[in-house]
Amino acid sequence: MVQKSQRPIRVAQVVGKMVGGGVESVVMNYYRHIDRNKVQFDFLVDSDSTLVPRSEIEALGGRVFVIPPYQHQIAYQRKLSILFSSEKWPIVHSHINTLSVFPLAAAKREGIAVRIAHSHSTAGKGEYVRNVMKYALRLVANLYPTERLACSRYAGQWLFRNAPFHVMPNAFDIRSFSFNADKRHAMRRLLGIDDSAFVIGHVGRFTQQKNQLGLISSFSNTDLARRRNTYLVLAGQGPDLAACKSLASELGVSDHVIFAGQQSDMPAFYSALDVFVLPSRYEGLGLVLIEAQASGLPCIASPAVPRESNLSGQVKYLTENNERAWTKAISCASPSSSRTLNEKQRASLRPYDIEQAAPRLVAYYQRLISGSRSFMHSEGVIF
Repeated sequence: MVQKSQRPIRVAQVVGKMVGGGVESVVMNYYRHIDRNKVQFDFLVDSDSTLVPRSEIEALGGRVFVIPPYQHQIAYQRKLSILFSSEKWPIVHSHINTLSVFPLAAAKREGIAVRIAHSHSTAGKGEYVRNVMKYALRLVANLYPTERLACSRYAGQWLFRNAPFHVMPNAFDIRSFSFNADKRHAMRRLLGIDDSAFVIGHVGRFTQQKNQLGLISSFSNTDLARRRNTYLVLAGQGPDLAACKSLASELGVSDHVIFAGQQSDMPAFYSALDVFVLPSRYEGLGLVLIEAQASGLPCIASPAVPRESNLSGQVKYLTENNERAWTKAISCASPSSSRTLNEKQRASLRPYDIEQAAPRLVAYYQRLISGSRSFMHSEGVIF
């Protein structure tokens, strides 16, 4: 007699606001590559999200559940309780950092046995109100999860402090990010940039955390900013975008700062660059920095970016994160003589290879459902 195939484990992925950020990209990368006959994802998304890939999620067999923003706590908790009670997901995996306290508390109330808190970020200077909330919620961050994950040791230590956690790589399709001369030429044509131009690039949501305003100001102070064939190209969207455009105009560098918008072909975008910069005020990991390394780019990062991100040895970290330091670093920046990674560099990137990481995530979920726990020391990689 032929047995029916076992139904896949459905995991509720709490992603908060889908606005084209790095966390959503990580979850979607895994979703595209997991064996969906074994594990399926459902997405719990805040109603004020702006970039929800609903069509793709549904085509892959997932579902999207829209919930009120966490700022409306009564409605938020009510909706979560209804969903957790009716859908009875065996696993809730929350990616909203300190805010995971809220959905995981609701999941515990409704009897969901496996509750994963995932740390993707930390805290930094310049966001006083947000940091007050982060530090307050961090005090109870370990009350509700049964499992703790982090994108880096630094992010895990910050949120979970002395509690054990596992590091889960922010994996992606490494091979697709290899430098491609044809894509470089095509992307530069789209951006209106000559093949001989020197291009400094950045990828990130336009927010205070990512510090694009400081980057533009630093760039404007360099001689490069007024050379005919030199450009600073910024990819992304976000609340600080209009202010960044205004600043570039005020500083007289509008002709040399290109706002490339949300990019659908990131490997081509990286191929078009000569140097990558990440001036963030704080980061949990800095996935874009690893993507840039996969493209063979020399990189410059602020001291707030975890050193774990320097997998290939191509990253220069500044000792200070101010305009003067960035002006000097940008002035001294130069392209690499080769965009081809050597064997040691390729090997350093393998933990972030989605083809290897996705099956291990499936196995991790299966172990949790079976009641098995892989107790590891606090900085162990789960894969």
